[in-house]
Amino acid sequence: MNQAISPSSQSGPIVRSVNWRRVSLFVGLTFALTWLLNVGLYLAGGLTSSTASVALVTQMLIPAFFAILLETFVFADSRLYFRVYRGPARWFTYFFLGSTLLLIAGTVASLAVPVLVNLVATIQAVLVIIGSLVIIVVRWRGGKETYSGVGMAGGALRWWLILGLGLLAYFALSTLLNAVFKLGNPVDLSTISPNETAKGWSSLAIQASMFFNFIILGPLLNMMGFFGEEYGWRGFLQRSLDQMGRVKGTLLVGVIWSIWHFPLVLMGYNYPGTPILGMLLMTIFCIAFAFFLAFAVYKSKGVWTAVFLHALNNNAVPFFFGVIFIPSSKILAFGMGVFGLAVMAVIVLFLLRDPLWKNIDG
Repeated sequence: MNQAISPSSQSGPIVRSVNWRRVSLFVGLTFALTWLLNVGLYLAGGLTSSTASVALVTQMLIPAFFAILLETFVFADSRLYFRVYRGPARWFTYFFLGSTLLLIAGTVASLAVPVLVNLVATIQAVLVIIGSLVIIVVRWRGGKETYSGVGMAGGALRWWLILGLGLLAYFALSTLLNAVFKLGNPVDLSTISPNETAKGWSSLAIQASMFFNFIILGPLLNMMGFFGEEYGWRGFLQRSLDQMGRVKGTLLVGVIWSIWHFPLVLMGYNYPGTPILGMLLMTIFCIAFAFFLAFAVYKSKGVWTAVFLHALNNNAVPFFFGVIFIPSSKILAFGMGVFGLAVMAVIVLFLLRDPLWKNIDG
């Protein structure tokens, strides 16, 4: 019953060795376009540029864009190949390709002409929300095999819940440990929610409202954006590297994924002020998180589990470390810092005890 994640179910015939030509083509195209956008962002002013938020969202779409593009128009044995596949999922994949092309063009235009950024940001927000609706409608009209038949299975919902709660528990524990060891300060909510504070809202009410926005609503509204990364890295690349063995394949995915982030790390996105150490920590984080997300895909038998968990992670970070307790250092802290990475390493070692890592074909 593991067909949704096996090489045979997602891209035609079983292949007993890694097709490095395909892997190189995907990685090369993904890195080339992403890093070109990063260079444009740097020249436009970096992360302080008005176009930064638009460029960051567009960058997330690029891995799945090239994975789907290659599977649809280049790799003739893919289940998405346009001459063979006529199933309902094509309505989403074509929407995704078209939307990403439009947003890439809009991002480039806004980097060159910053006055366009508000228009592009609005188009981007609308397309991401519409994309989430398209995902749901296509699944509803096509039935449960709509996505699983082309390697985009939703995954067992119980694992969405189990692993989602586990991820939130990790961030809650990290926040508690940061507070216990005095590695930062509680957030003054009057500085981030002055309107609610002026209206007499209690701190608990403000935090509950933000919890709903960040943790409940945020991941669901941004599913298409995180699909952009997860179908590229977990859906296509992870599957392509399975023949190395799941542990080695996941390790390589984590390394590639981290290097893809390096231009942003150098611009100070994740670990501002420490670019070299930041790249090292980002590598460790991406490897550890890659094992968690790969475990989610294998265990739930669906790539959308990883999409949800990635979205939840990226919304949990600003909630716990921006609304509840702000660490005084990005490096020496639990969560994304050194201490947090040590905890993540222990979690990965625990996950590696599961026999699913020895299973390649199903």
